[in-house]
Amino acid sequence: MRRFVPPLLMVLALSLPAVALAGREVAPWYIQQLARVEVFNRTAGYTLPVHVHENRLYVVGEPGHQYEVRLANRTGERLLAVTSVDGVNVINGKTADERQSGYVLDAGDRVNIEGWRKSLDEVATFYFTKPSKSYAARTGRPENVGVIGVAVFRERRPCCRAVPFEERDRISPQSSAEPADESLARRRQDLGTGHGHREASRAEYVDFQRASHVPDETIVIHYDSRKNLLARGVIQDSRRYAERDHPNPFPAGMFVPDPDL
Repeated sequence: MRRFVPPLLMVLALSLPAVALAGREVAPWYIQQLARVEVFNRTAGYTLPVHVHENRLYVVGEPGHQYEVRLANRTGERLLAVTSVDGVNVINGKTADERQSGYVLDAGDRVNIEGWRKSLDEVATFYFTKPSKSYAARTGRPENVGVIGVAVFRERRPCCRAVPFEERDRISPQSSAEPADESLARRRQDLGTGHGHREASRAEYVDFQRASHVPDETIVIHYDSRKNLLARGVIQDSRRYAERDHPNPFPAGMFVPDPDL
């Protein structure tokens, strides 16, 4: 059973991972402290390898393949994971904001987010598709297609005072800007996340009070086609090796050749 909390108070604790919001420092997968986030290709049946490039995380998506976001709570306390895909909150469908609803994970819990939440009983599955056919683009918000984010919050303890929203550190618009080369690459984005078929996914409301309105950890995973990530230098082209069915371990001749005269 999954659980979630509405804005500021209640969180849906579903089997879901979360991704961070743009503008905050990204925690690379090898130093994530509170939560572990993975992207699982449901069609092919394997976890997508993470590529680290210039301190950003990337995975390769396949058009038409369904996927889910998997999150693991690595702590001994409850956590709230506010999760977004393409800049859209996966629970309420609104433009993502850290103050919105998220999923609550019990201590050591693992959850899978299979899609956009339609009710406490169903989700519409995630799948890779053309940016123009993504849910974000179809609802008039194509600007952030190609990114999964999770903002992770600790739970407030009885002895601790909640920090008012007005006291939070605000992020200026300039701080979320990407380098020029990344902005150009984003305009060539090949993949977005579609609004797929509905399937059963139970959830319930639970109480959760955040220790702070500023996330304790944010995790961002970018995704795109293999072609685009090759062009950006995120991954290396290994096809010239894979396409050789019968490589020769001793390709040279049998004897020592004469030197050039």
